[in-house]
Amino acid sequence: MNTTSCQSIYFSFQTRFLPPVYVLVFIIGLVANGWGLKSLKHNWKKLGNISIFVLNLGLADVLYLLTLPFLIIYYYFTGTKWIFGVAFCKFTRFCFNVNLYCSIGFLTCISVYRYLAIVHPMRVMGRLTVTHSVAISVLVWLLVSVQSLPDMVFPKTLSNQTEKCFDTTSEEYVEDYLKYSLGWTFVGFCLPSLIILGCYGHVIVFLCYKKNIDEVLKQRSLKYLMVLILLFSVCYIPYHVLKNLNLLSRVLTKHKICHEWSNGVYIAHQICRGVVCLNSALNPLVYLHVNENIFTQLRHFLQRICFSVMELSSSSQQAVVLEMHTKESGLQQ
Repeated sequence: MNTTSCQSIYFSFQTRFLPPVYVLVFIIGLVANGWGLKSLKHNWKKLGNISIFVLNLGLADVLYLLTLPFLIIYYYFTGTKWIFGVAFCKFTRFCFNVNLYCSIGFLTCISVYRYLAIVHPMRVMGRLTVTHSVAISVLVWLLVSVQSLPDMVFPKTLSNQTEKCFDTTSEEYVEDYLKYSLGWTFVGFCLPSLIILGCYGHVIVFLCYKKNIDEVLKQRSLKYLMVLILLFSVCYIPYHVLKNLNLLSRVLTKHKICHEWSNGVYIAHQICRGVVCLNSALNPLVYLHVNENIFTQLRHFLQRICFSVMELSSSSQQAVVLEMHTKESGLQQ
């Protein structure tokens, strides 16, 4: 620990790392969610009440994906100079929080519904209606929006200029933001994670000890559990841990208490900021879980692309042959 001077932080790392990640997430996310929502439309009745949550999960992803082009311009083309105004800066950060915690919320709802349908099918039969799913979805949106509003109160720009657009807040308010972040992490991440863990822990135990359970149901439940493990281990857990560690590092640095790990934590946090955005591209894996025909659709989709490419190539070759034949006819004349 050093209490005199702190080592410099590699702030330019985010301008090198985040733009290509955002471009990748934007392209893959739009394609995957568009394809997933189309698949959801064809399987709406088959999925039952869960389809409401899957639809809202896709809408939350699309809402955030549409803000990525502005962040790409900010981090790459303008040299971290925000040119879209303070209000829109706060809106983009608000969309990020809404997407992140609505995704966790709707994944939690899907897990609870699947738990009830598998472990307590007779108790919930006919009691969980579309109205309940819609009401719960609206409640998730409202709770996440209300809990994200304080983030918009914190300044996202420096007091003497508006060229920056912080993902958290300025140094002046970093202590208060750390407290807010810890509370948000507990309510928006830890509690839903415990609910999901409890639901699927019970489901796995139930499926393992019940002999008359359909094997297809077991496989689908295990696949969905693997999707959740992938999302939480890759996107959510590292982001929340590194975000709060980075805020703590900023608080200590502000008070001239320096640690050798500060720069490493900052870089790791920037990496996690990019990786957590992948949830918008990985969430459509839920469609893979709820739709058994998705791989058949994917195969047909790829076959249509190959056929179109071959047809286009054949047309081009015919045009070339026709042009050469025309030229030869002209020379002979």
